[in-house]
Amino acid sequence: MATEDSTKRPRPGPWPPAQESTSLPPPTSSWAKRTGFRPKFSGETNASDSGQIAIQPKPRVAENAPPDLEVGRAPPVAAVNGQANGDKVSPVKRRKDSDAGGVPKSAAVNGQATAAPATATVPQQSRRAVRNDDVVDVLPQSVEDDGFASRATHMKYELRDTPGLVPLGLYGFQHYLSMLGSLILIPLVIVPAMGGTYEDTSAVVSTALFVSGMTTLLHSFFGSRLPLIQGQSFVFLAPALAIINSPEFLGLNGNNFKHIMKELQGAIIIASAFQTILGYSGLMTLLLRLINPVVVSPTIAAVGLSFYSYGFPQVGSCLEIGAVQILLVVIFSLYLRKVSVFGHRIFLIYAVPLGLAITWATAFLLTEAGAYSYKGCDANIPASNIISEHCRKHVSMMKHCRADTSHALRSSPWFRFPYPLQWGTPVFQWKMALVMCVVSIISSVDSVGSYHASSLLVASRPPTPGVVSRGIGLEGLSSVLAGLWGTGTGSTTLTENVHTIAVTKMGSRRAVEFGACVLIVLSLIGKVGGFIASIPQVMVAALLCFMWAMLAALGLSNLRYSEAGSSRNVIIVGLSLFFSLSIPAYFQQYGISPNSNLSVPSYFQPYIVASHGPFHTKFGGLNYVLNTLLSLHMVVAFLVAVILDNTVPGSRQERGVYVWSEPEAARREPAVTKDYELPFRVGRVFRWVKWVGL
Repeated sequence: MATEDSTKRPRPGPWPPAQESTSLPPPTSSWAKRTGFRPKFSGETNASDSGQIAIQPKPRVAENAPPDLEVGRAPPVAAVNGQANGDKVSPVKRRKDSDAGGVPKSAAVNGQATAAPATATVPQQSRRAVRNDDVVDVLPQSVEDDGFASRATHMKYELRDTPGLVPLGLYGFQHYLSMLGSLILIPLVIVPAMGGTYEDTSAVVSTALFVSGMTTLLHSFFGSRLPLIQGQSFVFLAPALAIINSPEFLGLNGNNFKHIMKELQGAIIIASAFQTILGYSGLMTLLLRLINPVVVSPTIAAVGLSFYSYGFPQVGSCLEIGAVQILLVVIFSLYLRKVSVFGHRIFLIYAVPLGLAITWATAFLLTEAGAYSYKGCDANIPASNIISEHCRKHVSMMKHCRADTSHALRSSPWFRFPYPLQWGTPVFQWKMALVMCVVSIISSVDSVGSYHASSLLVASRPPTPGVVSRGIGLEGLSSVLAGLWGTGTGSTTLTENVHTIAVTKMGSRRAVEFGACVLIVLSLIGKVGGFIASIPQVMVAALLCFMWAMLAALGLSNLRYSEAGSSRNVIIVGLSLFFSLSIPAYFQQYGISPNSNLSVPSYFQPYIVASHGPFHTKFGGLNYVLNTLLSLHMVVAFLVAVILDNTVPGSRQERGVYVWSEPEAARREPAVTKDYELPFRVGRVFRWVKWVGL
């Protein structure tokens, strides 16, 4: 069979097919025949589309099969932008219609073909269809004859599909509801940390919903045009907490919420302007050469892992409520993930809101039944003013377990319109702005991974580098709006978008735009923000435990675009993750004695490093920047990963280099043009700007 295949393959490149076939012994077991596993002398294996260390078997090649533009020769080689190195490649083949999806031919990794082109048999197609129905995968399952991955055939609605009015509303609302945790939880953390009241939390929640809907509409029309929800990202949470706990704010008296918020607004606006220049100037196209899955994976994983000191310590304040919350979300998202109701995986899609609703209702019933009521004790009295030893013993449980301690719902107005500069004029400090500028680069790295993964699911081709730059530039403008309105953090593409699209199988940007309009309307109802602000802190912490774990897993899932079994990649990712935890721990613990009495809660101690870090030069601002940046886990992970991945030798296939569409080839294909071109003929005005368009 190997001899027959080699005679029918396209003209070989530098590596003769005979040498390839003799160097790999044929599989001898039934498992090897099913998976196509082939051992290599180095002990490393290629990554398949499912993330397993296996190579797809090479079926018989049809005589008239077109050459694979991604591979270009018999042995699989690395490809650049859809073309194989060393061979003359014909122009990209036009599709018969803009929505045509190719017949599945082989597995795809990172939008590239990883095996020689072949004609799939009917049993293989049926077996793939069954697998897609049972397994939620974020990667495309088919490759067309031009080498790029076609749109996943299991999607219910794809990028340019426009469902009817009822499905549009249903799926649009479902898309946002499944990402509820990412949209509302950050204000519930940072506002209390700034000393804000429940009313302040309610106002910031409403503002965050308004800005999220507004920026999502802008991104859908004038950004990357992918169905990606914009909102407050966890990438900005750690630096925001570091600024909130800066030494100059620790001695403030009274309500220091507005004062700190204005400082955050100034830092976010300057950093967002830097990100806007990075995108619209074309510098992002140069930075894309350094950003690969081996860099994105540990960077995003470090964002989720960095909040371990906040998660369960807060849950432990009322373990019987917080543990039940985590347990319910785990049961819904894992054990009941395949249960369908009217064709929808209700428990998997709505794991977070369902778990929150059940736990909140349970806590309310326990509160009304008097489970957390103690005679003569009031949870609203500060612990330092309580004289009774009996009340002092139970005040913590009353404060964290009761569901009626918040007055945000009663005190919030029915109508509230968020407006710019509602907290006052922003205050600009260069040291805080510089910290946020570095974080905006991390945010851009996160968005690049989301653009690529989501495009393989819903679009006809990955975007061009110009489209990516355009999206990053608009995210910078969106963060400027977030800074002007005062959400406390910048606005960026939420990492959870890829998981949500894969689970809901909803890739229509019209549904996302409809949901954004609904979000804007809800933000104008003050009671909605008050209701969200009433969520007990222990439930917020329990949900954040799940969300941060998901964020770490989504970051690591980017490794499936590279050779995950490669010792090179394993070492780079391992070093990046370890040092992202160890180096910040050194900075956070430096100069703190075990018996020191700190003025912040224990879960905020990692964010006061600016006052005691190891850098002590005569320039106080420089000390602040270096101590703060090197105490952020994601910054250390990014620096280690980007240096090692771009200096340690490795093939493009091993590194899993992101393959973006060539601008000239994209312009010749109507499907790609319709996917990414700007609406209302705006693109014609800026057509001369080659680095921000097709």
